[in-house]
Amino acid sequence: MSYDTAVIGGGPSGLMASIAAAEYGANTILLEKGKKLGTKLAISGGGRCNVTNRLPEEEVIRHIPGNGKFLYSPFSVFNNYDIISFFENMGVHLKEEDHGRMFPVSNSAKSVVNALVGKLDELHVEVRMNTPVKAIHYDENNHTIILDSGQKIQAKSLIIAVGGKAVPHTGSTGDGYAWAKKAGHTVTELYPTEVALTSNEAFIQQKRLQGLSLRNVALSVLNKKNKPIITHQMDMIFTHFGFSGPAVLRCSQFAVKELMKGREAVPMQLDVFPDESVEQVIQSILAEISNNPKKSIRNVLKGMIPERFLDYMLTSNDIGTDQKAANISREVIRSLVQQMKKFHFNVHGSLPLRKAFVTGGGVSIKEVVPNTLQSKMMYGLYFCGEILDIHGYTGGYNITSALVTGRIAGMNAAIEACPAGS
Repeated sequence: MSYDTAVIGGGPSGLMASIAAAEYGANTILLEKGKKLGTKLAISGGGRCNVTNRLPEEEVIRHIPGNGKFLYSPFSVFNNYDIISFFENMGVHLKEEDHGRMFPVSNSAKSVVNALVGKLDELHVEVRMNTPVKAIHYDENNHTIILDSGQKIQAKSLIIAVGGKAVPHTGSTGDGYAWAKKAGHTVTELYPTEVALTSNEAFIQQKRLQGLSLRNVALSVLNKKNKPIITHQMDMIFTHFGFSGPAVLRCSQFAVKELMKGREAVPMQLDVFPDESVEQVIQSILAEISNNPKKSIRNVLKGMIPERFLDYMLTSNDIGTDQKAANISREVIRSLVQQMKKFHFNVHGSLPLRKAFVTGGGVSIKEVVPNTLQSKMMYGLYFCGEILDIHGYTGGYNITSALVTGRIAGMNAAIEACPAGS
């Protein structure tokens, strides 16, 4: 069977690529190895589907630290605001939440997936589910896709949109990397991003802070000179293996990259009072002590930070929890505050890639044309989505990248396959 454009992968980028290709006149087939389309979309945003982000373009790209600048060219054709219009025009009304995150008003990812699937149907895209691809044979005029069943499908243009290796239960099992290599592409080293970090620190191994959540703290990854590489001010949680939560996930790729350089441990720094200076915190504590001289230091401080973290800090500084606040010297208070403002610990690893939210690494962007998503190595071959070496923070940024690159790949694959609009 022969088609103008074939798309492998029914995730966000593959769905958008199929729609765009069909809209530009290509006879299109979408091949998905699983039972459902849009599986990763369906679980994103806690099942509500964070389809994109309304922040200005510069901010969106800044939130895609893994080669986000590559997206400037695709964004000039189709950007995050176009994504919003695209869904609104399909009847999926969106609402804005904190930090510019856009969700369907329905609060259901199904409404997003159903709209995309409905659009495929409307555009007469042939969709085949439960259809794993065994191999791809590239040629100058037509590419041949060999299915597990043995059937062969020919296409003038081919879009690989099979995702990375994170969240494998959604179907992202790294199938596309071998196909990219066969076409002559470099696949950069894969690593987990947006992932929980592990630590061999004694307080972690002893589970002294396990389950403790800290709100609105500043977390930094430090370089070899103990200077911050990156800082994120969000929430975090201590776990039985290390650290997790939004601040940790955002910092994770920077810690993982440092570990990939051969460092045995990467230092991180926690600031429990990110919006106040050391002096401001000290003055607040001294004022509380002055007002409550007979209270224990623990009771004076427990309203300022979570009690379990406070108890750990007091113990670490050899301060008895029942010690009278008035008997604590200013120097001891300063030492305690400085530790709360610069609490250092080491991370020694991360959870594996299959446990990460996003894949770092992938098909080298140096070998892909930015404004078309076409391969520089193989005629009629396109890549989009997480298979590319592009990764961002959670918050709608990765889906934005997938939808934008999918749109550009689909448009240009169709234009190449049907140059005269035939």
